[in-house]
Amino acid sequence: MVRKATCNSHGQDSSYFLGWQEYEKNPYDPLTNPLGIIQMGLAENQLSFDLLESWLASHQEAVALKKDGEFMFRELALFQDYHGLPAFKTALAEFMSEMRRNKVEFNPENLVLTAGATSANETLMFCLADPGDAFLLPTPYYPGFDRDIKWRTGVEIVPIHCSSTNGFKITKQAVEEAYRNAKKRNLKVKGVLITNPSNPLGTAMTRDELAILINFITAKNIHLISDEIYSGTVFGSPGFISVKEVIKGRDDLTNKVHIVYSLSKDLGLPGFRVGAIYSENDVVVAAATKMSSFGLISSHTQYLLSVMLSDKDFAKKYIVENKRRLEQRHRLFVSGLETAGISCLNSNAGLFCWVDMRHLLKSNTFGAEMELWKKILLKVGLNISPGASCHCQEPGFFRVCFANMSEGTLNLALQRLKSFVDSDSESNNYNHCRLPSLPKWVLRLSPSDRKSER
Repeated sequence: MVRKATCNSHGQDSSYFLGWQEYEKNPYDPLTNPLGIIQMGLAENQLSFDLLESWLASHQEAVALKKDGEFMFRELALFQDYHGLPAFKTALAEFMSEMRRNKVEFNPENLVLTAGATSANETLMFCLADPGDAFLLPTPYYPGFDRDIKWRTGVEIVPIHCSSTNGFKITKQAVEEAYRNAKKRNLKVKGVLITNPSNPLGTAMTRDELAILINFITAKNIHLISDEIYSGTVFGSPGFISVKEVIKGRDDLTNKVHIVYSLSKDLGLPGFRVGAIYSENDVVVAAATKMSSFGLISSHTQYLLSVMLSDKDFAKKYIVENKRRLEQRHRLFVSGLETAGISCLNSNAGLFCWVDMRHLLKSNTFGAEMELWKKILLKVGLNISPGASCHCQEPGFFRVCFANMSEGTLNLALQRLKSFVDSDSESNNYNHCRLPSLPKWVLRLSPSDRKSER
């Protein structure tokens, strides 16, 4: 096979993805497999499905692909221009504004539709960088970026190392150091990519952090991509600040700042594969639109969601209620962790927490982090994501998701975790799930492999 198809830059061998493989072999089910692995490594929002289902039940005409009593089937079944349905782009642009409390507006003509945020981020890499160029990313960052950014584009990622000493906030010193490291590697830096709110930290970026980045890209004459797919999950203060709000009135930056959005997290629709690029750079929009033909959103999906998002009363109520439920679930999860003697980063957004388990490590090493992760995955029966898979420089942190399961399942997960912490962590007698011996891939994730993981 060709080199591109077989190279290991996809990141599929990361513990982030390997944990999923173990879960799929032994998934928890309250009735058929109560001792199975509970999936806490998947950032899905299942807390507000009933709101969406209620809307669908009361709008059968849209579900049946009808408009004013007439079937839309033939129109939608035929070839659609890859610019997307105008009605959907308008509805999506207005929904994005609503998510940002209407402090900014989005022009539908500057939206490029993509099959999810994965496609959006990769498309922007193709548009903004050549193979061998680099983008700076603050750590810890979403493990999938190793696939989305690097695998097919040939673009390199240079980490901006953030520290627990200040809650992993971005600093001017860290950004400048990352830029110097890229130059030492003879890499041409084309931009910075951030997730705001952060995945995996669950924190909304402050205005000061955004100002640091804006000043930096202005000085270096490079681009900034703000992945804002969690913008509607901010349930606490300080509230969400979009980069579009920060650069408002800065005509010198409109060509350099680009936003990625999707409906996977805010609406909980990752299976619908709805993403978008927003850019006011005409060249980027033109190039991304041409590339979008490789990852289109079905006309059926666009039509249905255009009707749903155009229901302004529903959209506003959904945003408010979804945030309320996320806040309630977050409070329950954090309380359960505290009962188990575990703390996490103070967060205000997202579908997960950045959990601090450093006190459970046998040593302050990534090897010890992997050993702890193996126990939690294979003996406790919880799939969580090690900090090393998120390129965190400090061992002992884990991303743990709380919104992709029922409250009962979450309580069970917290009970399992507490039992594990309360037990003798040095003992090998903890056999809660009676899982088999360690698979070969787990044995390969030894301390000597940490260099490639980091």
